[in-house]
Amino acid sequence: MLTVRSLSTEYAGQKGTVVRAADDVSFEVPQGKFFTLLGPSGCGKTTTLRSIAGLEKPTGGEIRVGDRTVFSAAQGIFVAPNRRNFGMVFQSYAIWPHMNVFQNVAFPLEVGRRRFSQAEKADRVMRVLHAVALDHLAERDATRLSGGQQQRLALARALVMEPDLLLLDEPLSNLDLKLRERMRFELKRIQRELGITTIYVTHDQGEALALSHEIAVMNAGRIVQRGGPRDIYERPKSRFVADFIGSTNFVEGAVLAREADPHHWRVSTPIGELRVVCHEDLGRGEALTVSIRPEDLELTEAPVDGADGRNALSGTVDQKVFLGEYVDFQVKIGETILLARAHPSLRTPIGNPINVRIDPEKCIALPEDEPRRQAA
Repeated sequence: MLTVRSLSTEYAGQKGTVVRAADDVSFEVPQGKFFTLLGPSGCGKTTTLRSIAGLEKPTGGEIRVGDRTVFSAAQGIFVAPNRRNFGMVFQSYAIWPHMNVFQNVAFPLEVGRRRFSQAEKADRVMRVLHAVALDHLAERDATRLSGGQQQRLALARALVMEPDLLLLDEPLSNLDLKLRERMRFELKRIQRELGITTIYVTHDQGEALALSHEIAVMNAGRIVQRGGPRDIYERPKSRFVADFIGSTNFVEGAVLAREADPHHWRVSTPIGELRVVCHEDLGRGEALTVSIRPEDLELTEAPVDGADGRNALSGTVDQKVFLGEYVDFQVKIGETILLARAHPSLRTPIGNPINVRIDPEKCIALPEDEPRRQAA
């Protein structure tokens, strides 16, 4: 298990200021799990990863792998990167161009502290090449590999030392879209088959949702939400998380009353009254934002009402875009435009009326950080 406790890493900024790139970061990753640090550029995710790797020296906190402490500010412990036994793959694969595939993977075995016989070396190299499906290319020059093959080669080189931890920093960002999508499946397969604890850094929400057992969303050096992919997507705890993970509609509102169902509230908004979900206590008149994913707006030309407990709204098709697998509709309700995603079989023309149903469980109320009370 990887344990990170109260990790802080600082840099000297301009005019003598101090930039805290990682600010009191704490998390645990169980053995064999795939954990992703997700966030925009400058949020501290790469600094956190580099601090775990030993490429940055934190100013506070502790990092442990199993029962081994590799960094502790309180105890004055800092284990050098080459003694941590972590594998790392960077955005730039750093493939040795003058070596073939086998030689690239064997290189860490030749320069490490432990000495291997030629037979041991060949066995280890071919095992990891088989795991990444490159064993048939062992003698090929590294420069003759495709982008996806080079990515797998860099992964094999990181795995050959049988590391306690695998650290991946934006490893797919240099690949084109289709290859990136294929490599997600490859990465997930390799990680699952080898059972290696993996820390992954990305700004790509799709990668994080597709690959991870757990995600930590970071902003301004801090973890703002942790959870499984579905939980992060369907139950964001802040406007930042809802906005960063996928597409969503934000509708401003104010609390009218608590509903009979637990965690359900009635809210006034510019598109009408909505039943929403919030797991925090709210006060009457409290300002909030409702997040609704485009795919959760059910569009229909048939009449709708709220008899089945769903929110029922009526609007007009303002714009629509055909995208093959689905159609994106912009629906105008009053003065508000909502994005909805529907099956291509729905062909309602622009300017025509359209009705909307939304499950209250999909209307997520996000209280403001400093709630404003409105007149009751």
